[in-house]
Amino acid sequence: MLLAIDAGNTETVIGLFDGTTLGDHWRIMTIAERTSDELALMIQQFLGFHGFSFDAQVTGVAIASGVPRVTAALRELTRKYFGYEALVIEPGIRTGMPILYDNPKEVAADRIANAVGAYDLYGGPSIVVDFGTAITIEAVSERGEYLGGAIMPGIEIALDALFGRAAALRRVELVPPKNVIGKSTVESIQSGAIYGFAGQVDALVDRFESELGECAVVATGAQAEHVMPYSRTIQHYEPWLTLQGLRIVWERNQG
Repeated sequence: MLLAIDAGNTETVIGLFDGTTLGDHWRIMTIAERTSDELALMIQQFLGFHGFSFDAQVTGVAIASGVPRVTAALRELTRKYFGYEALVIEPGIRTGMPILYDNPKEVAADRIANAVGAYDLYGGPSIVVDFGTAITIEAVSERGEYLGGAIMPGIEIALDALFGRAAALRRVELVPPKNVIGKSTVESIQSGAIYGFAGQVDALVDRFESELGECAVVATGAQAEHVMPYSRTIQHYEPWLTLQGLRIVWERNQG
């Protein structure tokens, strides 16, 4: 079985694949100070809860990480507890997807995994919208080339900045308001967050498609389910797209 780990700035998502099937998955907070032993204990407990063996059943580890200290801890975990090297998406790894960026080394691992996963599922041209700490939008050509994308502040970052700078505003639950024209401060913030980000994504997708033509538009990420129902451009929702991309890259580097 393959252990696929997507370590983002806010959360880390862990998936266990049996062949091409995602058998189980878990989500934890990303804490850079965790040691390899602490991470191993957490993963062992997750696996044990569902009847999987930490020692006998995990035959590979694939990692996409945007946090260098977490990357180092996961590498050490794999060596220490599994006895082999983890596959980390980084320069030199065969992804099967040409990276047409001015400097390919600048493209984050999760962005590559998302593009690989989307192209495998929907072909090209395709667009991936990942609602994470940042909202990233990736473009994949008809021939399966990573073309580039856009990056903007994520929903939680934007709201944290709003509440931090505006003393009279308070945190609200991220749910659709009763009215688009908010009848209270809470509704107004909810309207701005949900419909505002949906509109922002739609505007960028429209501009992408003006260059690419009609695309398959795929959403992923922890916040996607809040915004996706109010977007007119998003067509598909793949919550575990990054993990699927990791699995594909891992398979392409075997043997």
